[in-house]
Amino acid sequence: MAIVFTYLNARWLYTLSDGYRPGWLTDPRFLLGVALFWVGFIINYRADRTLAKLRKPGGTGYQLPRGGLYAFISCPSYFGEIIERAGFALAAWSIPGLSFAIWSAANLAPRAITHHNGYREKFAD
Repeated sequence: MAIVFTYLNARWLYTLSDGYRPGWLTDPRFLLGVALFWVGFIINYRADRTLAKLRKPGGTGYQLPRGGLYAFISCPSYFGEIIERAGFALAAWSIPGLSFAIWSAANLAPRAITHHNGYREKFAD
């Protein structure tokens, strides 16, 4: 599905839309969308970096990530991805962009819930 959404978004941005007017790069929707995308990217990057640091070379077993957004939510990387997609949808201001954001949230939210339930089973705290 990622290939389909990428194709639809690219097709919309480059051929199907009426084109973005010259001032689009300074439009508040575009600027807010880009800012939102980068906030999501930073959240995603930091969460992935935290996970990567958990397992030491040669280490085995599962560890509970701590710090950052892990203090509040179980899957900040998924949260960051959802924020990224929402930012893209706002910046592109298109139906394909919106559908990509909605589909991503519909895919990642249930995965995050399953992941959270797995944490609750493995870790008492």
